[in-house]
Amino acid sequence: MAQLLNLSRAARLIGVPRGILQQAIRDGRLASFDGMVSTADLLAAFPDADLDSDPVFEKITKIKEESFGKRVRERLLPDREVLSARLFEQSGELADLRHHLERYHGIVVSMLEKLRSRGYGDLAQWLDGQLKEALVTGAPDPIEALEGYMRIFSAKVKLVPSGREFFSEGADTLLEAALRSGLAMNYGCSSGNCGLCKARVVSGETRQVRHHDYLLSEAEKNSGYILSCSHAAVGDVVLEALEASRPEDIPLQEIEARVKSVEPLGESLVKLHLQCPRSSRMRFFAGQSAILESGNLSGKYPISSCPCDDRNLEFHLPESDALARLEKGESVWIRGPYGKFVLDEDSGREPLFIVANEGFSRVKGIVEHAVALDIYSSILLYRIGGAYLSNLCRAWEDALDNFSYHESVGLPALEDLENRDIYLAGPAEFVTEAREKLVSSGVSPERIFYP
Repeated sequence: MAQLLNLSRAARLIGVPRGILQQAIRDGRLASFDGMVSTADLLAAFPDADLDSDPVFEKITKIKEESFGKRVRERLLPDREVLSARLFEQSGELADLRHHLERYHGIVVSMLEKLRSRGYGDLAQWLDGQLKEALVTGAPDPIEALEGYMRIFSAKVKLVPSGREFFSEGADTLLEAALRSGLAMNYGCSSGNCGLCKARVVSGETRQVRHHDYLLSEAEKNSGYILSCSHAAVGDVVLEALEASRPEDIPLQEIEARVKSVEPLGESLVKLHLQCPRSSRMRFFAGQSAILESGNLSGKYPISSCPCDDRNLEFHLPESDALARLEKGESVWIRGPYGKFVLDEDSGREPLFIVANEGFSRVKGIVEHAVALDIYSSILLYRIGGAYLSNLCRAWEDALDNFSYHESVGLPALEDLENRDIYLAGPAEFVTEAREKLVSSGVSPERIFYP
């Protein structure tokens, strides 16, 4: 009998976003049962899924190295104790399954003997044939086999009450894994000192993998509370945790960072890479801005990176800006975040980005955030005029099944906008003109977002 998998697990195993599976279910190409899909139906709907390769590790590595470019190498193996615990857990499940199979086999053999002794030879012969057929070892379900393999390297985490899900993999703590997946769990220092990342384990097992100085009370420990910045998931976990759902939920912060690098981007722009201290990182929503100050220099700029890497912040500055001439290692104070130009994750619609010139600096982090969320079946990006970092956009398109990139000399003629949220960024005149054309074409103003 085919195994049933939830959508998050199924999408991960065949290497597509959850939104792709949700669209297949809506189109009738994939059957679902209370939010679950069978491995047999999954293979039938996606026969081209490459199960011989490692779709999870390869795709994540390609996206993060070629597109996001934030880490040169990902640590894929979990902490040794966590890995041992996962292997032990799977060994226990295998032993339990073997024990039950042996008991069922013994029951069937005893039943055969009773049937023969009581004159039910035909029924006994039929049952014996069925038993022999069941004992024949056939080819394993490839998705079930991959599922068992992947459970060693990653664990599924569900947050309540929001119901959002993510995977914890490698040596990531629960907090790190949530941030990489685009979720906004509550936290402060991220180094085990403040206790703001406190969460309660509803079910499953976690293990402490990082030291923390914050002391939980005995009552909290007995109730299952942990610090998500210091614990990793052993197996699948349900976690009760606070999440930020809107910009107002994130406090104003002031952090002293250091210049990691200053690199030319083309079109008279430079990328300013600031690195926050390990013990004090910037919480923000993708699309928000921050004030940068160094000496008597100051300016407000959009954060051009994803919150999934809250320590490394990217800003795209005009090369004529005085802050663009900072040297590696210099100190920069970051104050923020500011702004409400963020992704509407709960709308149920697919995102469409239309940007002109330097407007890409405002949406780059939002695009990366949308990719990290892994909930969309289609993400569209149109760029008008200048196209710095166009190779990055093409890398996204190559790496992602649900991402399309287009360059245009003017506002493109767009169709099928009923299921789209539209994000505009660029010079003020462009945003005003684009918004007016979209509204006149029938797009509701509530579905158009701009800074």
